[in-house]
Amino acid sequence: MSLESLVQTYGYVVVLVGTFLEGETVLVLGGFAAHLGYMKLPGVILAAFVGSLSGDQLFFHIGRWRGQAFLEKRPHWQARARKVHQLLEKHGIPFMIGFRFLYGLRTVSPFVIGTSSVPAGFFLLLNSIGAIMWAVAVGTGGYLFGHAMEVIIGDVKRYEQVALVAIAIIGLSVWIIHLCRRRLCKGNHLDSP
Repeated sequence: MSLESLVQTYGYVVVLVGTFLEGETVLVLGGFAAHLGYMKLPGVILAAFVGSLSGDQLFFHIGRWRGQAFLEKRPHWQARARKVHQLLEKHGIPFMIGFRFLYGLRTVSPFVIGTSSVPAGFFLLLNSIGAIMWAVAVGTGGYLFGHAMEVIIGDVKRYEQVALVAIAIIGLSVWIIHLCRRRLCKGNHLDSP
């Protein structure tokens, strides 16, 4: 099976699952694949919206259900959770709409918001607004990245496999570095204030 047929067959599912798990890189790749004609940009944006919204709602409800006990089992989240509390108290609605744009706080934010007194329905509304803004911005960014590559390189179709693999490797590398740093900090308690 070729890369083209893999992307056409499983691309939307990969975008949905990747964004459920916090995948900016997978959404950029989805936008790039849409530029190349393997996927449709509205479908990429819809899959990213559903994945992002679903993941954040799950974390919100885990926070609501398990609260402090869940947080105590994740000491590496403590500093970020305090930061989220501060931002939530200071900025409220704008923070709940835009937290997914804040690197390092995206995963912990909906959980911490779930431990607050924010009503579930109100969070769903604001989370939906933020999820669509994020999906449109990042998905379109990937699409425009493909256009920029075409302007710079010329025949981007000729280098598409290399470009897709390079973006995937960069995204995977960033994710691995993030995991390693988090584990290093967790093991050595370097993330405490």
